[in-house]
Amino acid sequence: MKTTRITALAAIGLVATLSLTACGNDSGKDTSSKGSAASSAPTDSSSASSSGSSSSASSSADGGSGSGGSAAGQSASSSGGGGKAGAGSTSGGTATSGKVTFCKTADLAIDAADASPDKASGRIDVTMVNRGSTTCSATGFPGVDIKDADHTSSPIERGPAQPRVTTLKPGDAAVFDIAYDIDPSGKSLTSPTDLLVTPPNETHTVTLKWPTGAGAIKGAYTDVQVYPTHTTK
Repeated sequence: MKTTRITALAAIGLVATLSLTACGNDSGKDTSSKGSAASSAPTDSSSASSSGSSSSASSSADGGSGSGGSAAGQSASSSGGGGKAGAGSTSGGTATSGKVTFCKTADLAIDAADASPDKASGRIDVTMVNRGSTTCSATGFPGVDIKDADHTSSPIERGPAQPRVTTLKPGDAAVFDIAYDIDPSGKSLTSPTDLLVTPPNETHTVTLKWPTGAGAIKGAYTDVQVYPTHTTK
């Protein structure tokens, strides 16, 4: 009987031990499961953090773009500074509009006179006076044709000279010369009656009488030359 009781107690102890072991194992499983869930949560948190970070990066990128826009704005502002240069340019435009324009035929009083220095060298001075109200330029070669008694007209060649800057204030005068050799023989082949004069850079022509007292032209009209304008001062 005593042996049977011991055996029964031993059996009960064994069952209790096994029960406790089973409980320990279940507890481990729960802990492990919780631990798994916990580790899963940080993963989600990390993902959320990553998402937030990504969103932040995106926002930062947008902000960077905004900064670029700001830079563009600064550039535009800088361009606005260029606008100041533009204002200078406007000033330049004023200067441009203030540039001297070429004298118009209608604003010039034009006259021709014999200015031969001797009996061998023929020279006619054509004077142009600025009778306009503004300063103008008469720089360059004028156009000159000589009209003959037979009603033909011949263009005059340019002489070997470089134009000089010729600016005329109201009342100022410019002169250009027509040069040729005088034929003293009385057998000249030309009979000039008029000068057709077109000021430099103009298209309107004036007709002037061939100057009284001017010597006869030696050769042909192709031997006559016209020189660029210059001021009388």
